[in-house]
Amino acid sequence: MSFNTYLKAVGTGPKGNRDLSFDESYDMMQHILKQDIYSEQISAFLLGWRLKPETIEEFQGALSACESFLKKEHIENSILLGYPFDGKAKNPYLLPHVASLLKKEDLNLVVVGDDVQPAKKGVTIQDIFPHVTCHANTTYFERKECFKELHNLTQIRTRLGLRSGFNTIEKLLNFAESEYAITGVFHKPYVKKYKEIFADKYKRFALIQGNEGGPEIFKKGTLWITENNITKEYIVDPAYYGVHREKSTENFSLADSVEHIKNPSKECLQLAKINAAVYLFVSNKAKSIDEAYERLRY
Repeated sequence: MSFNTYLKAVGTGPKGNRDLSFDESYDMMQHILKQDIYSEQISAFLLGWRLKPETIEEFQGALSACESFLKKEHIENSILLGYPFDGKAKNPYLLPHVASLLKKEDLNLVVVGDDVQPAKKGVTIQDIFPHVTCHANTTYFERKECFKELHNLTQIRTRLGLRSGFNTIEKLLNFAESEYAITGVFHKPYVKKYKEIFADKYKRFALIQGNEGGPEIFKKGTLWITENNITKEYIVDPAYYGVHREKSTENFSLADSVEHIKNPSKECLQLAKINAAVYLFVSNKAKSIDEAYERLRY
């Protein structure tokens, strides 16, 4: 189908716009990822699609198209940590300390990195990995190698400078064929959206009111876990474990992030332990977060 058909569907205004079917969304995303259309058409569609806005069926079709390009490597007993590709701006990364805590557990951590994407321009997973050492229980996928088609859209996305449907899809692409996954959401309406798009891709799928849209917990929030299409809610409060952290008011540079990883505060180590316990619970390695927390030792 001509790509102009999809542009008209999202770019003719409230009276003329329409939702795409699953097959149309699949075809649309194939064109975008192959870049066999003009870059102006890609930018125009991504903007119009977000303003329309995107539907669950459209996301499902687009996700299916993305999955057809993935170069996968099966990682047993793994959980995908869905970090946002616009990075972190207000807090350090806990990942290396979480990995250290879990090195004796039967659980592998999977993360994916790429160049920073719009719109936050924070410190990314790709930024920190050359500066830190993670344990063997952490697998890092470089997106330019395992999904080059999405990586190759970075320049177009950067020039657009806005969030797009890719920001929703890209955090949870299952490169490692993981049975478990967790990512962060800002608002409760996104819980339903992420569940309907991704829950059937995983044995157990979790969402957390995490830091900056990522899978790390720094303050009190709700944890939603979906299994067999049933979602249960849990409250995770660092204060319950004796951690009282004030919200950062300044942006973190890469140097700041690396320094916090190499010389973590007691508070960061405690937060890492809480997050490690959550990942064990999500992955069915513990009956509760409290049980997991009690058995973890540095």
